[in-house]
Amino acid sequence: MLFNSYIFILFFLPVTLIGYFALNRFNKNTLAKAFLLGMSLWFYGYFNYTYLLVIISSIAVNYTVVHKMKNGNKRVWLMLGLLFDIGMLFYFKYFDFFLSNVNAVFHLNFNMRNILLPLGISFFTFQQISYVVDAYRGETDKETFLDYAVFVTFFPQLIAGPIVTHDELIPQIRDRKNQNPDYENLSKGLMIFTAGLFKKVIVADTFGAIADWGFGDIAVLSSIDALVVMFSYTMQIYFDFSAYSDMAIGIGKMFNFKLPLNFNSPYKSYSIIEFWQRWHMTLTRFLRKYIYFPLGGSKKGTIRTYLNVMTVFLVSGLWHGAAWTFVLWGALHGVANCLNRIFKEQYERLHKAFQWLLTFIFINGTWLIFRAESLGDIKLMLKRLLLGGFSMSASIGTAFKLDEFSFIEDVLHISQYTGRIRGFNMLMFYFVTFLVVLNCKNVQERKYNLTPLNAVMTAVVLVWCICSLSGVATFLYFNF
Repeated sequence: MLFNSYIFILFFLPVTLIGYFALNRFNKNTLAKAFLLGMSLWFYGYFNYTYLLVIISSIAVNYTVVHKMKNGNKRVWLMLGLLFDIGMLFYFKYFDFFLSNVNAVFHLNFNMRNILLPLGISFFTFQQISYVVDAYRGETDKETFLDYAVFVTFFPQLIAGPIVTHDELIPQIRDRKNQNPDYENLSKGLMIFTAGLFKKVIVADTFGAIADWGFGDIAVLSSIDALVVMFSYTMQIYFDFSAYSDMAIGIGKMFNFKLPLNFNSPYKSYSIIEFWQRWHMTLTRFLRKYIYFPLGGSKKGTIRTYLNVMTVFLVSGLWHGAAWTFVLWGALHGVANCLNRIFKEQYERLHKAFQWLLTFIFINGTWLIFRAESLGDIKLMLKRLLLGGFSMSASIGTAFKLDEFSFIEDVLHISQYTGRIRGFNMLMFYFVTFLVVLNCKNVQERKYNLTPLNAVMTAVVLVWCICSLSGVATFLYFNF
């Protein structure tokens, strides 16, 4: 189920909130958690009920492994748990990629399985790996199966993060203070959710239309087209992921749960190291805690440190997708991270504006690799960027001519002037959104004051977004 859908906003979310708090109101806490688990599983299996077999078996096996650790050989059960989790992830996400490469290298002809990738498998698998490892280290409590299942499946963070750890969510699930509705949290949560919905429906999907058009037929792009398409994807993935992160935090707040921050204005970064401290923060935390530190981190010499950094970023690339484009994307970020460390003193002597510009150009360029379907598409896009000519397709201009813009132009009687400037709507859209990216506060920085003005604005934006839901677009990180 999508956050940006009629059934979620008008039915699923209010019913889940009412049911959960009503059951708690009558001191049916166990039943309330079971209800929340059931609704989360419905949310997950909405598009394909077979996904439920995957996540339920994953939960059952991992919980059993942790339970067995308490009475058996912890190391053996840790290995079995990790083998199960990594094996399941490999089968569903990487098996066809592995077979295709075996076929290419050894000139064989294994048939592809065309395995359907369960939604969010990378997220809930990493979340459970963290729980199994923490249990091995003696850092978990005696969680009941129900608490554990709710921790894994809690629907706001289930499909696209944040990757939550047991100590962040399970104590909140148990806390009796969180079992009654808090109208301030409900109001602020709705405001945060609405802000995220606006980012997704109005901003990210508008940029996405251009990115999909351009990457769908790269050969016809001019240099200007290719530049606009590349920058559009840079903005699409920013607002798409920012939107989901906001909406997850907002929904969590409605349930009185505080989810960890996962997105912190990454395009404000002055270095690639800072970028990864701001982008997908819980993934960075997971890779640091469960891969980088166990490999030795930065405590085993300079060369080993750089090898560990490269390992982490190659894992990050593969985590995002089973394709050589993702491996290349991860490798480039790893190299940039190492260079940032090697030349730290020289880099920090540069003017801040130049640091930001270098960082943003690198991020923008590597998003091209991230979005491309193949290495061939990357080469073709680079060719079109350099040798495509300086005309601009009419399709780009029309994509930014939203009904909302036309309405404002008619009200202000300025359409006769804006119509004379080619690409006016596109230029304004880029200008305003880029201004927001670089200057506006994040979710955790804003103050959500409960005033009549904010209530009216939230209602207007929410209705505006709901009226714009006809073209439902999946969040990009659902694919990972």
